[in-house]
Amino acid sequence: MLNPIEATNLSRSFGDIKAVDSIDLSVSSGEVFGFLGPNGAGKSTAVRMLTTLLKPSGGSAQVAGFDVVKNPSTVRKKIGVALQDAAIDPLMTGNELLRLQCVLHGLPKRSSSVRCGELLERVGLTVAGDRRVGTYSGGMRRRLDLALSLVHEPEVLFLDEPTTGLDPTSRIALWEEVRNLNQDLGTTVFLTTQYLEEADQLAERIAIIDGGKIVREGSPSSLKSAVGAPTLRIDVSENDLPSARTVMNRFGEERPAQKNRIAIGLISGTPGITDVMNALADSGIEIQHVELDEPSLDDVFADATGRRLEGGKA
Repeated sequence: MLNPIEATNLSRSFGDIKAVDSIDLSVSSGEVFGFLGPNGAGKSTAVRMLTTLLKPSGGSAQVAGFDVVKNPSTVRKKIGVALQDAAIDPLMTGNELLRLQCVLHGLPKRSSSVRCGELLERVGLTVAGDRRVGTYSGGMRRRLDLALSLVHEPEVLFLDEPTTGLDPTSRIALWEEVRNLNQDLGTTVFLTTQYLEEADQLAERIAIIDGGKIVREGSPSSLKSAVGAPTLRIDVSENDLPSARTVMNRFGEERPAQKNRIAIGLISGTPGITDVMNALADSGIEIQHVELDEPSLDDVFADATGRRLEGGKA
């Protein structure tokens, strides 16, 4: 039996631009799979191909056991999709939108009422169900969008950057809903995100995409372990930067860092900090700030691409 998502050499070009460049994907049943990358990396283009909204320029993909080009209507019946730019009528209530979605999916009227109530309860919107969506906060709208994508009990759920623009509290609440959905119903979830913490929190496996190509893939723990050494970051004055770089490069390979900061993968780990401090002091270099972080997904991304994700630590 095929996995819920299988893609081989999947590609999409827009003129001379290759938005998605021959990627391979395999997502297991019941898995939360994270697709991590910066804006413009190809995440949303890939999702649009997998959800039949965009035809591939090359390669192939099967979702829920059906080819996205040959059997698009069947694929649509078996998937749920919550896109970041989804339009929701602000004049309708949450209940009205859910009932409309039930009609569109051909659910019997009798069972639709029960289904709508269950979904509103699942996403924590029971009290707000009869309010117009225009009065909802951003977090409430995202949770309603999640409920709308679940009306027909899809085999595979696509969430395209579901928490972009949400405040931290709303983001954490939505994470909890996704976890519960996956654990309670066993729904396979394909999650695209530009947030490192989101991918780390939710995904069992992650593929990092950059420039249309997958540059790393694996579980968060295995990806972080592969980077190896923790990252030592030291701030110095601009004048001391060249000398400090020379000293620190004796203790580990340099990693991307912001201005007036040097970062290395400290080969000797935490015990080696003292040696670095002493070496810098012997060279007459004044240290303004120092910190040591265990490997993170930001380090994995930096190791794979040579730069940090926007908002990642440098």
